[in-house]
Amino acid sequence: MASTPRDDRNGTDGVRFVHEDDGSITAVDEETGIASYGDSKAEALRMLAEAIELHEGSGESVTDEDLEEFGLDPDDVGDEELPEFMQ
Repeated sequence: MASTPRDDRNGTDGVRFVHEDDGSITAVDEETGIASYGDSKAEALRMLAEAIELHEGSGESVTDEDLEEFGLDPDDVGDEELPEFMQ
Protein backbone atom coordinates (compact mmCIF):
# COMPACT_ATOMS: atom_id res chain seq x y z
CA MET A 1 0.00 0.00 0.00
CA ALA A 2 1.42 3.38 -1.03
CA SER A 3 1.56 6.23 1.40
CA THR A 4 1.49 9.96 0.81
CA PRO A 5 4.96 11.46 0.40
CA ARG A 6 6.10 13.39 3.47
CA ASP A 7 7.02 17.08 3.10
CA ASP A 8 10.03 18.40 5.01
CA ARG A 9 9.99 22.18 5.22
CA ASN A 10 12.91 22.35 7.66
CA GLY A 11 15.48 22.15 4.89
CA THR A 12 17.31 24.81 2.95
CA ASP A 13 15.58 28.19 2.61
CA GLY A 14 13.35 28.22 -0.45
CA VAL A 15 13.60 24.47 -0.98
CA ARG A 16 11.01 21.92 0.12
CA PHE A 17 11.96 18.26 0.41
CA VAL A 18 9.46 15.49 -0.29
CA HIS A 19 10.27 11.99 0.96
CA GLU A 20 8.90 9.65 -1.70
CA ASP A 21 7.52 6.13 -1.16
CA ASP A 22 10.44 4.58 -3.06
CA GLY A 23 12.97 6.11 -0.64
CA SER A 24 14.10 8.90 -2.93
CA ILE A 25 13.92 12.55 -1.93
CA THR A 26 12.53 15.26 -4.18
CA ALA A 27 13.83 18.81 -3.77
CA VAL A 28 11.39 21.50 -4.95
CA ASP A 29 12.50 25.11 -5.46
CA GLU A 30 9.63 27.11 -3.98
CA GLU A 31 10.25 30.19 -6.16
CA THR A 32 10.38 28.50 -9.57
CA GLY A 33 8.51 25.25 -8.95
CA ILE A 34 11.41 23.33 -10.51
CA ALA A 35 12.03 19.96 -8.88
CA SER A 36 14.56 17.16 -9.02
CA TYR A 37 15.31 14.10 -6.95
CA GLY A 38 18.07 11.94 -5.53
CA ASP A 39 18.82 9.24 -3.01
CA SER A 40 19.72 11.84 -0.36
CA LYS A 41 18.98 15.50 0.35
CA ALA A 42 22.48 16.43 -0.83
CA GLU A 43 22.05 14.58 -4.13
CA ALA A 44 18.57 16.05 -4.62
CA LEU A 45 19.98 19.55 -4.07
CA ARG A 46 22.82 18.95 -6.56
CA MET A 47 20.35 17.69 -9.15
CA LEU A 48 18.00 20.62 -8.42
CA ALA A 49 20.83 23.10 -8.95
CA GLU A 50 21.59 21.48 -12.31
CA ALA A 51 17.91 21.54 -13.31
CA ILE A 52 17.62 25.25 -12.43
CA GLU A 53 20.80 26.00 -14.37
CA LEU A 54 19.44 24.21 -17.43
CA HIS A 55 16.06 25.89 -17.06
CA GLU A 56 17.73 29.30 -17.02
CA GLY A 57 19.35 28.55 -20.36
CA SER A 58 22.95 27.97 -19.39
CA GLY A 59 22.88 24.38 -20.59
CA GLU A 60 23.94 23.13 -23.98
CA SER A 61 21.63 23.02 -26.98
CA VAL A 62 20.32 19.65 -28.10
CA THR A 63 21.99 18.52 -31.31
CA ASP A 64 20.88 16.07 -33.98
CA GLU A 65 23.46 13.66 -32.57
CA ASP A 66 21.85 13.93 -29.13
CA LEU A 67 18.45 13.09 -30.62
CA GLU A 68 19.90 10.12 -32.51
CA GLU A 69 21.51 8.89 -29.29
CA PHE A 70 18.00 8.74 -27.79
CA GLY A 71 16.75 6.82 -30.81
CA LEU A 72 14.95 9.78 -32.39
CA ASP A 73 15.15 10.84 -36.02
CA PRO A 74 15.98 14.58 -36.03
CA ASP A 75 13.87 15.03 -39.18
CA ASP A 76 10.82 13.61 -37.39
CA VAL A 77 11.16 15.78 -34.27
CA GLY A 78 9.80 19.31 -34.60
CA ASP A 79 10.52 22.02 -32.04
CA GLU A 80 6.93 21.83 -30.80
CA GLU A 81 7.55 18.23 -29.69
CA LEU A 82 10.61 19.07 -27.59
CA PRO A 83 10.32 20.20 -23.98
CA GLU A 84 10.82 23.97 -23.67
CA PHE A 85 14.31 23.64 -22.16
CA MET A 86 15.47 21.59 -25.18
CA GLN A 87 14.34 24.11 -27.82
